[in-house]
Amino acid sequence: MSEKAELAAVTAYFGVSWPELNEGLTYHDIVRPTDADSDIKLLNSWLQRIQNKQITIDGKVVFLPDTELRAGAELVYHRLPWREPDAPYLLEVLFEDDYLIVVNKPSGLQVLPGGLYQQRSILTQLQWHACKPTTTSSGCQKTHPVPVHRLGRGTSGILLCAKTKLCKSRLAAYFAEGTSVVEDKQTGLRRVECTQMLPLPCEVEKLFPIDPRLNKNISK
Repeated sequence: MSEKAELAAVTAYFGVSWPELNEGLTYHDIVRPTDADSDIKLLNSWLQRIQNKQITIDGKVVFLPDTELRAGAELVYHRLPWREPDAPYLLEVLFEDDYLIVVNKPSGLQVLPGGLYQQRSILTQLQWHACKPTTTSSGCQKTHPVPVHRLGRGTSGILLCAKTKLCKSRLAAYFAEGTSVVEDKQTGLRRVECTQMLPLPCEVEKLFPIDPRLNKNISK
């Protein structure tokens, strides 16, 4: 079997289709002394949410809109689940070992939760993948891979995800050392430029060969 065929044979995918609704959100806040003895209805103007039992104080559901707030009390708002905009979920694994997993990020999928996409993100898929039962484990792993860098939601490309804190810190250091911020003197806009090559596992370099002529400081 040729080297190219061997690499194609080990190509793997993972991903779980998104549920119709996400799990909602929970917002926590501590009542400040200046807000103590305030009327919760007047303070938040959320009478409907109180009626929906979405507000709790110190773990107890608020039923009365005239409930007074005490300084230091924990105020929690439970946002109801909603349907997030469509997004792909299947991720192609380009490389994986005990320290790192490299995926091919599809366009239209956020790397981290944000805005309307609180569930439909690569981070969520990594968390779910870590909880998937295997032949050696039946429960969630203590840790799960985390993205080391970001790509825009509309951008597709290689995304490095670290499995350990040490791997994450070292890769983050490589990115910090290998990039620089350049400001356009005419427009004042800033952009990030690559100043040196990031050392990648040999398997990834086989999949995406790099022309040695490009291994130079492009900011010069």
